[in-house]
Amino acid sequence: MLTRRIIPCLDVKDGKVVKGVKFRDLKDVGHPPELAAEYERQGADEVTFLDISATQEARRTMLRIVEETAEKLFVPLTVGGGVRTRNDMREALNAGADKVSVNSAAVRSPELISVCAEDFGRQCVVVAIDAKRHGPSWKVYTHGGTEPTELDAVEWAKTAEDLGAGEILLTSMDADGTKDGYDLDLTGTIADEVSIPVIASGGCGSIEHIYQVFSQTRASAALAASIFHYGEHTVGEVKEYLRDQGVHVR
Repeated sequence: MLTRRIIPCLDVKDGKVVKGVKFRDLKDVGHPPELAAEYERQGADEVTFLDISATQEARRTMLRIVEETAEKLFVPLTVGGGVRTRNDMREALNAGADKVSVNSAAVRSPELISVCAEDFGRQCVVVAIDAKRHGPSWKVYTHGGTEPTELDAVEWAKTAEDLGAGEILLTSMDADGTKDGYDLDLTGTIADEVSIPVIASGGCGSIEHIYQVFSQTRASAALAASIFHYGEHTVGEVKEYLRDQGVHVR
């Protein structure tokens, strides 16, 4: 039986955790190390740290903040944002990341996925896909959701797996921050097309939304931010609810 994971997400800008709607209107909600430690205490399976402005600002990830966050954690930490090269991934891992997420650089140079999977193991390589609906399909966006590409999101997910990605971090730009629920169509389609774990992201506004994405898709994990950052629910409450619904969680 698939054991589902609950992963709080820290979107970081200027050293602070922020939250917005559809990648815009960002508001400060806390400091990464303290929030990460609190979510681990609540029972988080992993924590994801995304430096959301690094690519747009053409800089590398804030490794000092990554180090401070990693020092607080025993659960796995995934770090993304501004990772452009194999050396960038090495530095993030050396700073304490267990996994590293790549998005824009992987779209620009898909061979980066293979190189990093070979050097560090595919379990360390997470390919993040920011997808937005275009008619009957979804297109991939890069640079923090600001630049559209012609890549079909489903085909790109399959390609990323073939190149060596260990996981897909899938964010629906249409749902992000709306608190209206995950994009079940997008998530279900991609999860059915790949054999590696898919992490659902974007739109979680309630415990019920997490249950929906697990009961209606093959997503391996649910990423959430607002419901945790604003104290609406703890990770422990989410897991208790899911167990009551028959969902197998850690």
